[in-house]
Amino acid sequence: MLEKLKETVWRANMRLHAEGLAPLTWGNASAFDGETRLVVIKPSGVAYDAMSPGDMVVLDLEGHVVEGECRPSSDTPTHLEFYRSFKGVFGAVHTHSVEATAWAQACREIPCYGTTHADCFHGPVPVTRFLTEAEVAEAYELNTGKVIVERFRELDPLAQPGVLVAGHGPFTWGADVMKAVDNAVSLEQIARMARLTERMRGDSAEPLPAYVSEKHYQRKHGPNAYYGQKG
Repeated sequence: MLEKLKETVWRANMRLHAEGLAPLTWGNASAFDGETRLVVIKPSGVAYDAMSPGDMVVLDLEGHVVEGECRPSSDTPTHLEFYRSFKGVFGAVHTHSVEATAWAQACREIPCYGTTHADCFHGPVPVTRFLTEAEVAEAYELNTGKVIVERFRELDPLAQPGVLVAGHGPFTWGADVMKAVDNAVSLEQIARMARLTERMRGDSAEPLPAYVSEKHYQRKHGPNAYYGQKG
């Protein structure tokens, strides 16, 4: 079932590891199949060098395992909340990459200091609130997803394809799982650039002028985008 998607999700997870975003077993990637309404996700706690496409787990949107011998990622309820809530999102990633996680632990959004950021995110990278004690005790991973969705009530998840969960780490998503990985790679680089900018500029660091950031975002993602090749 969904053999091609399992292969893609496996490759996405292996890429997270190869990019240095997910050491040990600190990460997961998933994909949503719009036709079957099923989700494929990495198994929980399986080392990347021991993992194969056949280990990927298939679930429905309610979290029931449809196919697979392994337990799905412990972050599965968070991923499922994205697919239930964010129209146009068909891939999701969670890592504990160092730079982005440091901003999450500082409970700070990442300001748009330069055009690299503006090419990828339409505005600052948002940060959530902390989960309450009750939310952690009741259904931690599901409520993590709900807190993220809550943060995006006034935001477009496709224009800002990632978030920092306060005290936890980054989640990214996209139109497919490989795009979600691209966004995880971009977020890590943006986080590092922002930290270095603040280190060099200190209190004098200022966000990129809006007219420059808007130009960069729109030339790549807008209705008249001209970055890259046609088709």
